[in-house]
Amino acid sequence: MLKGKQLILATKPFAKETPWKSWYYTLSTAAILIGLFASVAFIPFLPVRILCSVLCGLVMVRMFVIYHDYQHHTILYKSKIANILFSVFGVFILAPASIWKRSHDHHHAHNSKLFTASIGSYPIMTKQKFLESSEAERRAYLVQRHPLTILFGYTSMFLVGMCSRSFLSSPSRHFDSLLAILFHFAAGTLIFIYMGWVSCLLLMVLPFFLACAIGAYLFYAQHNFPGVTFREKEGWCHENAAMASSSYMLMNPFWNWVTGNIGYHHIHHLNSRIPFYRLPEVMEAIPELQQAKTTRLAPSAIVACLKLKVWNPDVNAMVPLSQL
Repeated sequence: MLKGKQLILATKPFAKETPWKSWYYTLSTAAILIGLFASVAFIPFLPVRILCSVLCGLVMVRMFVIYHDYQHHTILYKSKIANILFSVFGVFILAPASIWKRSHDHHHAHNSKLFTASIGSYPIMTKQKFLESSEAERRAYLVQRHPLTILFGYTSMFLVGMCSRSFLSSPSRHFDSLLAILFHFAAGTLIFIYMGWVSCLLLMVLPFFLACAIGAYLFYAQHNFPGVTFREKEGWCHENAAMASSSYMLMNPFWNWVTGNIGYHHIHHLNSRIPFYRLPEVMEAIPELQQAKTTRLAPSAIVACLKLKVWNPDVNAMVPLSQL
């Protein structure tokens, strides 16, 4: 039975990319995305344009996961061409490299730790901390975890969180955040002027809204699900954080493709150098990884995740407000 560091060592043989596969998945996904945007722009039939707009949002999620792997130095990180491609995509998707990599690396280093800054993750309050907080502090905490905040991740997480706040906190360090905002609104304005409000809605608003909402929820549910555990710094270890505080989200093949296998999140946190296209292979090869805590994209599972608000150490579980 593999445990602790032995489990991490068992994943190391899989932490190697196949360069042609990395390029194939990157370029094919980019080509699909460009083709869908072109279809939205130029096909004259509105129902087809709406369908392609929705598909744009879904493919943007997949491209973001590939971008996320690149930022982990998991795939193509020595390629100058890939660096240019993903730098452009980071600005396009409102998650520029300077802030995304820093915040996400912090998330991996501190996932499931209590009493740490909630950089790159949703904040967690203990029962005691919540009850001792002022009404304003409770409200601010609950707003950050509210379903509407997640649903409107396009503005809350990406436009405001990723771009505006990062640039205002350090303009020189996060100049690409300002570039992302300017590009986004300039593109939207030009599309509105020259192609009309319907094209602006289908080329900008709908795909970004859908992609950001899915991304925000996935990020939430992967670490806020029934059965998740959190620890104080003293009892924290990387292996336990991966297996006990990161979910395996059961999905059908379609959603595994859309999300770039990010549902195998416990394996990704165990070893972030495993390419996204090898995660199912690792799951099959190592039986201990098949004992992961799970969640789903079913409506009942989504509701169960969204109800969780506060960590209660008395029962060692995240609980809804009704159980305080």
